[in-house]
Amino acid sequence: MIRNINIQCKVLSRDSYMRNGVLIFNRVIRHIICGIIFFMALVVQSQELPPIVNYEPSEYKADNQNWMLSQDNQGIIYSANDKGLLSFDGIHWVLNPSPNETIMRSVSAIDSLVYTGAYMEFGQWQKDDTGQLIYTSLVDELNIEMLVDEQIWNIISYRDKVLFQSLNRIYIYQPSKKSIRYLEFDQTVFKLFKVKDELFFQKQGVGMFTLKNGIQQLWSESEILKTETLINVFKVDGAFIGITRKGSFYILNGNNVEPWEGTALASFDDVNVYSAIQLQNGSLVIGTISHGIIMISSKGDLLYHINQQKGLENNTILSIFEDRDANIWLGLDRGISCINNHLPFSGYIDLEGRMGTTYSAIKHKGYTYLGTNQGLFYKSNLEENYQLVLGTEEQVWMLTVVDDTLFCGHNKGTFVVEAGRVKQLIPIQGTWALKKVPEHPKWLIQGNFDGLYILEKSNGEWAVRNKIEGFDISSKFFEFASPHKILVSHEYKGVYEIEVDSAFAKAKNFKTNATVEKGEHAGLVKFDSEIFYANKEGMFQYDSESATFVRDELLSEIYTNEFVSGKLVNDEHGRMWAFTNDFLVYITKDDLEASYGINKIQLPHSLRATKKGYEHITRLEEDSYLLGTADGYLNINLSKKRTTDFQVSLQRILVVDNTSESHRLPLDSKVKLSAIQNNMSFFYSVPEYDKYQITEYSYLLENNEGVWSPWDSKAFYEAKNLSFGDYSFRVKARVGDQESTNIAQFDFVIERPWYLSNLAILVYSLFTILLFAGLNWFYKRYYRKQRERLLEKTRKDMQLKNLASENEVVALRNQNLQKDIEARNRELATSTMTMVNKSKTLNKIKEALLPLNTDNSLDEILVLVDANINNEEDWNFFEEAFNHADKDFFKKVKDVHPTLTANDLKLCVYLRLNMSSKEIAPLLNISPRSVEIKRYRLRKKIQLDRSINLNDYFINL
Repeated sequence: MIRNINIQCKVLSRDSYMRNGVLIFNRVIRHIICGIIFFMALVVQSQELPPIVNYEPSEYKADNQNWMLSQDNQGIIYSANDKGLLSFDGIHWVLNPSPNETIMRSVSAIDSLVYTGAYMEFGQWQKDDTGQLIYTSLVDELNIEMLVDEQIWNIISYRDKVLFQSLNRIYIYQPSKKSIRYLEFDQTVFKLFKVKDELFFQKQGVGMFTLKNGIQQLWSESEILKTETLINVFKVDGAFIGITRKGSFYILNGNNVEPWEGTALASFDDVNVYSAIQLQNGSLVIGTISHGIIMISSKGDLLYHINQQKGLENNTILSIFEDRDANIWLGLDRGISCINNHLPFSGYIDLEGRMGTTYSAIKHKGYTYLGTNQGLFYKSNLEENYQLVLGTEEQVWMLTVVDDTLFCGHNKGTFVVEAGRVKQLIPIQGTWALKKVPEHPKWLIQGNFDGLYILEKSNGEWAVRNKIEGFDISSKFFEFASPHKILVSHEYKGVYEIEVDSAFAKAKNFKTNATVEKGEHAGLVKFDSEIFYANKEGMFQYDSESATFVRDELLSEIYTNEFVSGKLVNDEHGRMWAFTNDFLVYITKDDLEASYGINKIQLPHSLRATKKGYEHITRLEEDSYLLGTADGYLNINLSKKRTTDFQVSLQRILVVDNTSESHRLPLDSKVKLSAIQNNMSFFYSVPEYDKYQITEYSYLLENNEGVWSPWDSKAFYEAKNLSFGDYSFRVKARVGDQESTNIAQFDFVIERPWYLSNLAILVYSLFTILLFAGLNWFYKRYYRKQRERLLEKTRKDMQLKNLASENEVVALRNQNLQKDIEARNRELATSTMTMVNKSKTLNKIKEALLPLNTDNSLDEILVLVDANINNEEDWNFFEEAFNHADKDFFKKVKDVHPTLTANDLKLCVYLRLNMSSKEIAPLLNISPRSVEIKRYRLRKKIQLDRSINLNDYFINL
């Protein structure tokens, strides 16, 4: 605005030099115009509008234009979009593509069906058991031959029929008989109108017709209706009212067509109307090409005008629809808007930032005042726009009326306000609050940045009497606990108790109250003669006798998981207001029950945009309140507050198998799913479209979870990796603090996996039986083998013991045998030595006798000696002894060398005894030389190699 002022002033200044004769005149004009422009900058357009919710194409994921809107019996909103049929359940947008990939022009939800019209196509959509819309083309089903380039622009339900209107035909479809017929016109028919229970349409250049019993009848051939295009026809106070594309209203009475004078629409220039409807309350909503919507009453008065600058998504209104809750839906050239016309809220949003945040408001002597961070604004109750009160620029903290005088607490001090003008009363910086002093009717107490001040009225004028000395702490919230005791709440220091003297000149003492904690955004207020303090811990009531704060359990419940600010406001009309995260709460006193009642209005902090700790609400009229916000204010009409029943419904259920493919499930029947289909997604909603309403959901999946989930605004739930079994999914909803009247439920069964099927269990059972039987056989065999091994081991142990015993016996026997052998060997040796000695002795005797036997007288003796030398008995004795000592030797030698003679065997024995030739010779009674010869002959007989010692051979044999 300042930039515009400068430009216009410069233009005027430059033009003023064109002619010197008019220089002064031009300067005067320039200052006048600049002053007017500056004054206009101080004027704020303050039309109060209902809440608006906008949906951009990026949100609903379709094209810009939306040609027609409708709602089904479940509350689902449908839009005929360039891309197809849009559906919206309050949470989820779903696009159903146009069946022939053309622009969808019309839609109408009738009973359980949704009818749509497009280019060369119209038909019906019906939800299947999974909740998905399935399209049936009536053109194809009924073999309709449409006109070239024909489009269906309008669909109307009329009694038991559905009418599809193009520019040259009206198709009359009777669903019960699946039959259709049509009316064809030579002239263009722009729109078919349904007014109450009558049907009208306008033929270009001919006039207006009505349809009765399927027959068209000329209703009016007025020249106006021949030349001007009607957008819609309404019935107002029993008369037919038509509105034209140019924005002109006419009273239609057959051929008598007269202007409907005095409507607010006449004040708008260059209005080009594209759509219009009549609301349930009789008001008219006009949609324009470039001016947004204009709403007028049934009397023609302007109710409000909303365009893009005031909050709409777009200025071109292609379609208008009123839903069952009186919300006004707008199909725009770009996007969709929903106006909550039925809510108890309306307000002003300061889109240009001229007013700022509203901290206080009041209605006084025919004026409404707003105290903001940019100054004090006012308007007459008969005016529309707020104006800045000059001299009040900067922050306004408080507006209050005392003894019919309006005081303004300002950053600059305290002002008295009268009819849009102010007078500075006290230049002390930062006035928070102003109250009466008990027992002193001419005194006021004022809280400032630096403590408390006393004001006194003298000669009709208020002035500062004194500051209460000794207390210099900022006093935004204070109340009298007794005539000389003041409680002051400071959010960073706590609650102070101040004792003042009788003259209110100084604080005798002050201390913090230890029974409550300090808290950010804490509040203190007196309501119903009681002092209440609120912080995040709850709400506390002051007990003056014990000088303590006692927690009020009932009132503290409003802050459970809801605390954003402890600010409390007493509206002086029986209500104390509190502000939570999701609600405005007003508390009333029941005098009969001596208890407090809690009432809630859902208005989330995120949407009301109030400054925490500085919330303010003011009663303007009966049940009408003004709530200050960060960008303007809201009007709240408690008389329009209503409670409506609502239901939650399942919109779709998806199941995902292990291949990540999703399938929709029937919504109204118990389904059986395979074991791999154990990942599910549940989508649910409440068709609620209020801007300030928050819908929350709680679900329960029985057999998997045992308790209801916490309330959450998320409108879907994913269940993953469910095990087999019976399940029941339930969901309930609440809007504000009101729960849905129903609980939506879906039952399903996840079957056991193949490896847990009956056949598998039978196989497992048989396998288990066989396994146990096999194990039993194995263990029996094992234990039998074990027993046999033990028995065998025992037997072997016994054998070993027996063998050991036998070995002991054998050893004893061997010892005995060894002893016997030794004895035999000794005997053999003795025998051998005896034989050798005997032979030697006999040989010596023989040798001694031979020289003496010259006469042969000793021959007998010599014969006897020779006989004893070769005594067979000696040899037998020796042989027996040798066999005892070396058993089986003779047998071995005979087996190996069977050709040996007895003499050879004797020599073998002597060789085995390792006797030399000299030792053997006497035994054989031959010479050693002869023994050598015998040895030689023996070697040849046994064919013994010369390299082998003959003695060693027989020893080792």
